Amino acid sequence: MAVKDKDRNVIAQNKRASHDYFIEETYEAGIVLKGTEIKSMRAGRMNLKDSFARISNGEMYLHNAHISEYEQGNRYNHEPTRARKLLLHKKQINTLIGQTQQKGYSIVPLKVYIKNGFAKVLIGLAKGKKNYDKRETLKRQDAKREVDRALKERMKG
Repeated sequence: MAVKDKDRNVIAQNKRASHDYFIEETYEAGIVLKGTEIKSMRAGRMNLKDSFARISNGEMYLHNAHISEYEQGNRYNHEPTRARKLLLHKKQINTLIGQTQQKGYSIVPLKVYIKNGFAKVLIGLAKGKKNYDKRETLKRQDAKREVDRALKERMKG
């Protein structure tokens, strides 16, 4: 039931993340927002393309996530691509610091959603894919699509 609630309130998804990275672990983090940002997010005006998370001074920040300016927000509007603080437990941040120091690992936001009235970011510990890995993933997806299509035709006939 909780999964359905999360998917129903998804605001933005990073679809390129699963194409460009192997996602090894996921963490749910709160996000610190201004008033006009949450209003704009609830209207669905957010983009996670090219965004990433970085740890600095023991705190995690989300960079390059674009939240469009709120149309009714006058001079109190926010900057669309400012760095936003992510709320995680200190223990989680410490494990992420240790894991991202290994070569090839980074922290990527996967989706943003509303849960119990609060904006949450699902971030993943990701390892970059090589080009041959990406081609292999595409081949696997095409094969699965063909099998599903054949089964669907078989069920009809």
